[in-house]
Amino acid sequence: MTQLIIIAIYALVMLGIGLGMRKKAENQNSFFVAQRRGTLPFITGSLLATAIGGSATVGMAGLGFGQGLTGAWWLISGSAGLLILGFFFAKKVRGAALYTLPELAEKQYGRRLGISASALIVIAWIGVVAGQIVAAGKILSILGMGSMTLWMVIFTVVFVVYTVLAGQYSIIRTDFFQSSILFIGIFVTLALVFARVGGINGLQASLPSEYFSFPLSPGFNFKNLLSILILVGATYVVGPDIYTRLFSARGEKTAQRATFLSASLFVPLAFAITLIGMGARVLYPQISPEMAFPQVINAIFSPCLSGLILAALVAALMSSADTCLLSQGIILTQDIVKRFHPDIGEKKTILITRLNIILLGFLALGLAIAMKGVISSLLFAYTIFSCGLVVPIIAGFYKDKLKVTPQGALAALIGGGTIGLLGKIPSLDIPLKGDLGLIGFAASALLLFAVSSVTGNRNKPERML
Repeated sequence: MTQLIIIAIYALVMLGIGLGMRKKAENQNSFFVAQRRGTLPFITGSLLATAIGGSATVGMAGLGFGQGLTGAWWLISGSAGLLILGFFFAKKVRGAALYTLPELAEKQYGRRLGISASALIVIAWIGVVAGQIVAAGKILSILGMGSMTLWMVIFTVVFVVYTVLAGQYSIIRTDFFQSSILFIGIFVTLALVFARVGGINGLQASLPSEYFSFPLSPGFNFKNLLSILILVGATYVVGPDIYTRLFSARGEKTAQRATFLSASLFVPLAFAITLIGMGARVLYPQISPEMAFPQVINAIFSPCLSGLILAALVAALMSSADTCLLSQGIILTQDIVKRFHPDIGEKKTILITRLNIILLGFLALGLAIAMKGVISSLLFAYTIFSCGLVVPIIAGFYKDKLKVTPQGALAALIGGGTIGLLGKIPSLDIPLKGDLGLIGFAASALLLFAVSSVTGNRNKPERML
């Protein structure tokens, strides 16, 4: 009961922040990008809290439980992606001063690609939000009160409500608060797990030697690494939730510095979470991998302290879910609804966005109930997105030099995204299904340049972004 009370108080605090910020989010610029006044601590905290969600807590601890140190690559790939973003694109993204990633796609290639990118992101990111909901259900079900499905419903209601209340204003502030709790929770958990298992020496004495192989291991080969670097890492180079953060920064330098700082913080967190999963393998070998983190918290800590740590994990999940959901809602309104109804006023735009957030939140809940796996939900989304949109967007920053065309970009989005989707449909049995993510990414690049070479002579040169 103590755990539940602490988590309930935390949820009420989050809702209170949303209510407190509501009056500041009554215009489009505030609701979408927090007046573009985000400082370095707030943007860094928001990037960090957004990334350290269900994949990097429940999911990555599960990877540590099942395969050892190589599970850390899930988040280290994100660090690599942010470094690329910081060095080459962060200033360009913030300098565009837009609201959404599809607006950037339209500025690069035209209206058709903007609408296509919007549809792809709205569909794919339902899987990202679903991953956070599943992780929340797994964490909260450890309390022993209510089913996993009930907790998923409760979690969804809370983060949908405070996202609807104040949009980006509430999210950036709650993310900063959540990322602080998150750091403390993860490293306190690691310290207590080490105390139980005898530190690194105790882990090495209890686990197979391949658990300590890095960067590769017998169960994690180069192809596995390449898949994570491309399909997961690429979503940090080009991602609707990441770009929303950069659009909210107070300037180009703030956007760039926030990506570098976040990238540096990802690495220690990646190994800490993976080691917690490995410790759970020693202490509780009979549990399922994705229950590693919740089980450790419930068994090792006192009720009061476990409540605080559970609140930290719920914070991580909320921070990812709210950002992704807001990005989806803005894209659905700004890049799809307003394409066909451009005369909609500002107040109505915000109202429609709020309604879209509610709709998308409960669609994600439905997918979460159906899939019930964190990593599987996230890979579903990341594969479709990375295969379809990453290559055209990156090439779009240099489209005059690379001579890529709108037709090539559209072919890359449709062709690559479709191949990636085929690889993630569970009931579909086709050759090379496990490799279709990498194949789809390569096909996207091939289609972009092949179709651009055919159609290039028919297009007038367009100004580079």
